[in-house]
Amino acid sequence: MPLRLPNKLPAIELLKQENIFVMDDSRAHTQDIRPLRIVILNLMPLKITTETDLIRLLSNTPLQLEVNFMKLKSHTPKNTPVEHMMMFYRDFEVLSKEKFDGMIITGAPVETLEFEDVTYWDEMKSIFSWARTHVTSTLYICWAAQAGLYYHYGIPKYPLPKKMFGVFRQYPLLPQLPIFRGFDDVFNMPHSRHTEIRRADIEANADLTLIADSDECGVSIVMARGGREFFITGHLEYAPNTLDKEYRRDKDVRDDVDLPVNYYQDNDPDKEPLVSWRAHANLLYSNWINYYVYQETPYDINKIE
Repeated sequence: MPLRLPNKLPAIELLKQENIFVMDDSRAHTQDIRPLRIVILNLMPLKITTETDLIRLLSNTPLQLEVNFMKLKSHTPKNTPVEHMMMFYRDFEVLSKEKFDGMIITGAPVETLEFEDVTYWDEMKSIFSWARTHVTSTLYICWAAQAGLYYHYGIPKYPLPKKMFGVFRQYPLLPQLPIFRGFDDVFNMPHSRHTEIRRADIEANADLTLIADSDECGVSIVMARGGREFFITGHLEYAPNTLDKEYRRDKDVRDDVDLPVNYYQDNDPDKEPLVSWRAHANLLYSNWINYYVYQETPYDINKIE
């Protein structure tokens, strides 16, 4: 089944070029089926890029999904046209009156700030609280994972001596969980962050389960509330060239930028990136949609509690 997306969303044409089956609202209305309702709170600066990355992964499922985009009233993005935000995004205060089968909250370029110093922190706290009663399962990514763990469970973040930047090996600690169905004994995940959460803090909290980690980059995926919350510290959704763009952007303005680890062929930035995470990214998102959203959400969406 395809994804059901807002008419004229730029990601539609981009993904059609990749032979990914998507359709707009006009066509979806002709199908008599209840789609799963997914809402994405997109905090990344380049909204259209992140939309496309996430939709690419969500499309790899036989279920019909209706994708909605949420924005903050307390923050105005600087890198996305106002017209795009007005056409495809709705404020949290509007969407808060609805319920959703699944939610994705992305990272944000504010991780070096204390949570309370983020200008939109109060609105984020309201969203985190709302998701618990209005969403069946929520994926928190990168900064959102740290913020969600801090808000819900008091887990602190710690500054790193240098940026965690590259593609790192991760190990499923509970491979029998449905989220890891079809996974190998090891999988790769891109990371790009200046802070970390620590295993000891996760293990000290009985409400949290560390389900994947890495010898190189530490805590990878944390699960809570039986799969109603997943906290992912990296970026399985990244496109092949995302780390490359970030590396070239930063090295043009600073002289202390390291190569992303385990990313370029032969560690040579003049060669193409070696994509080693795409298959597991598709598996994780498909497993999340199937086992933690579709299998758990009520048919009557208003019964989500």
